[in-house]
Amino acid sequence: MASVHSTLSTNTLRFPFSSFPNTNLHPPSTHIFFSRPLTFKGVSVNPKSFLTPLKVSMAETNNVVATEVFEKEDLAVSLAKYVADLSNKFTSERGAFTVCLSGGSLIKYLGKLLEPPYVDSLEWSKWNVFWLDERVVPKTHDDSNYKLALDGLLSKVPIPPGNVYAINDTLSAEGAADDYETRLRELVNKSVITSSATTGFPKFDLMLLGMGPDGHVASLFPGHPLVQESKRWVAFIEDSPKPPPERITFTFPVINASAYAALVVTGKGKADAVHSVLGKSENPVKLPAGLVSPEGELKWFLDKDAASKL
Repeated sequence: MASVHSTLSTNTLRFPFSSFPNTNLHPPSTHIFFSRPLTFKGVSVNPKSFLTPLKVSMAETNNVVATEVFEKEDLAVSLAKYVADLSNKFTSERGAFTVCLSGGSLIKYLGKLLEPPYVDSLEWSKWNVFWLDERVVPKTHDDSNYKLALDGLLSKVPIPPGNVYAINDTLSAEGAADDYETRLRELVNKSVITSSATTGFPKFDLMLLGMGPDGHVASLFPGHPLVQESKRWVAFIEDSPKPPPERITFTFPVINASAYAALVVTGKGKADAVHSVLGKSENPVKLPAGLVSPEGELKWFLDKDAASKL
């Protein structure tokens, strides 16, 4: 990074976009966290480990990328504010908020939305909830992402039942994927879900993703052919390396058509995958999490354990 001139502000270093050669691109920004002292142009910086962000303008992509590291409790608080702010934005702008959930610990962190000031102030009736991926099991099964979200959040807020779009659990994996895609197309035609002017794929307001220790997102696993799927909106998988084997999943064209996407990643078991995606990796093959690139903003919410190898 040659000829970079930095200006030091409170806890933040900002690199001017003019320092990068491809100036015709809109500069996104990312936060990179360092655990040791750094020196730029003779200015010594000693950030607290993984708490002080170094903000760098980057020209490699068109979207905005931000990474923040938190204590677990602080992560939940920040995530709730992030979701609430987007809910207010979209319900004010167009009278609806389309949000996609995944499973895992994400639902637990969304529990802060059940507390003041959010639980009584958000326009829950304007929420439309979808699933990035779902296990093809009955809705009452403990493996069901629908059940996880219903028990942890959805049954406690006044979202109309008709605005919660679970899969048809009476169908096969292939049938459930076809049915879910058909329903999405109907909602795009009714303008409940907007459409990407660039790609024509459905443009959800917010994708809330987790990441597995292997770097998978939704049910898109490393090395699986579905990672390369470019036409389908919703695909099915019958050989998931993580049980249960039968699932449906949004494809990357849908994930990456979104206005906003957040990756919520916690735990030391995911530190290697986080490093592979966000750190200096020499592996030319990107993990699925590294392929998440929404049309708008991507934000990583990491706890200190997940960020420990950055």
